[in-house]
Amino acid sequence: MKSLNYILLAFAASIGLTSCEKDPQVPNEEELITTFIYTLTPQAGGDPVIFSFRDLDGSGGLEPVIVQGRLDTHSIYNGVVQLLNESVTPVIDITSEVAAEAREHQFFYTFPDSNTSYVYTDTDADNNPIGISTRVTTGDPSDGLMTVLLRHLPDKFAAGVKTGDITNAGGETDIEVSFIFEVE
Repeated sequence: MKSLNYILLAFAASIGLTSCEKDPQVPNEEELITTFIYTLTPQAGGDPVIFSFRDLDGSGGLEPVIVQGRLDTHSIYNGVVQLLNESVTPVIDITSEVAAEAREHQFFYTFPDSNTSYVYTDTDADNNPIGISTRVTTGDPSDGLMTVLLRHLPDKFAAGVKTGDITNAGGETDIEVSFIFEVE
């Protein structure tokens, strides 16, 4: 009987020890991105063109506030992305987290149906693009839809990814926004 009591006591102690373990920590909990700002500053001088998307209450509820812009023809712009979580005080700048985890992130830009192109001007430690900073070049007058997408854990070594082709990137989308823009 004594040995049965010891076995039961040992079993109860092992249950108690395992139930006291801390919950597993999520190593990279996704941040809420409420605001996306893409500022394009003309290299030749002039006022920056700002595209922004702001949705403080998340999907559903109130409609997001979207600001769209007009670019000049045959111009070069230096682009910079800023991501914010404005649902908390103080506001959290998510851009710095993306930069700190540069190997795990890449922005992808598309300008279909327009005479507009871009190149990455920033890289991670492996010399692969990030896309927080870009250079946008416009051509003849056109209009179209610009889409910017941030991919988490893309395969930056897959075919075409380094030049901005998302086809083989894989990973998960952190944010995707689209803007109507004109080149005049």
